[in-house]
Amino acid sequence: MPDSNTNTPFPAIVALAIGTTRARLAHTEGEALVHPVSYPVEDVRNIVARVRDAIHDAHARAVVIAGVNPPALDAIERALRDDGVEHLYVLGRDLPIPIRHALRDASTVGHDRLVCALGAFTHARQACIVIDAGTAITTDFVDGEGTFMGGAIAPGVRMCLRALHEGTRTLPLIEEITEPAHTFGGDTPEAMLLGVLSICRGGVHRLIERYALRYGAYPQIVATGGDAPLLFEQDPTIEHIVPDLQLMGIVEAARQALDDKGER
Repeated sequence: MPDSNTNTPFPAIVALAIGTTRARLAHTEGEALVHPVSYPVEDVRNIVARVRDAIHDAHARAVVIAGVNPPALDAIERALRDDGVEHLYVLGRDLPIPIRHALRDASTVGHDRLVCALGAFTHARQACIVIDAGTAITTDFVDGEGTFMGGAIAPGVRMCLRALHEGTRTLPLIEEITEPAHTFGGDTPEAMLLGVLSICRGGVHRLIERYALRYGAYPQIVATGGDAPLLFEQDPTIEHIVPDLQLMGIVEAARQALDDKGER
């Protein structure tokens, strides 16, 4: 990690997180992420154009990518290289993700989980539970030394609703996800939303209790991902909702790795 006492700021970078359905990018300005924006992963042309704009606006030194969608990552990386983007790095391949782990097999762990854990611990500097509520809901634990201990993966809200629709003859496909207005589901769509949201929240809380029991205390709890506000905004147990935790982790990984490579 760059020495926090140095007066030489780390050069700006463009961070790009490629998920299952969406890609999110921002550039850095000092310690801050600037102009985060999301696109469908299929919208490669706009992603390339926005990366180009970010490089120009920030005078960025590098573009650093993390992704859990190999076909989309390959297509976007190829398009960026074809467009002449230089100093392009993929975390986990070109640059390491600088976080210790206690896993039996780290090769199976999505880089999004590791990067979010790195971002959470970098800012918390204490044991933390990291919830990423997107296509899937991951609930992971980082100990007080910054070691990624692993966690749990469950289907996300939309995946659960789609499974109900596809696995039955009559249940509808719900596209608009909203908080049910009533204690009891007054019609089938509301009943589906009530059931799925309750399962998602309840599963996360059960894991929080499991981790806290093993740890011997309640660690700091951080949530991120597109469905985090819907699921946890009114939840007093969840201390922080950080929309761009993955981008923050990408930036931290880049700063450590590029500093080690002497590419300040």
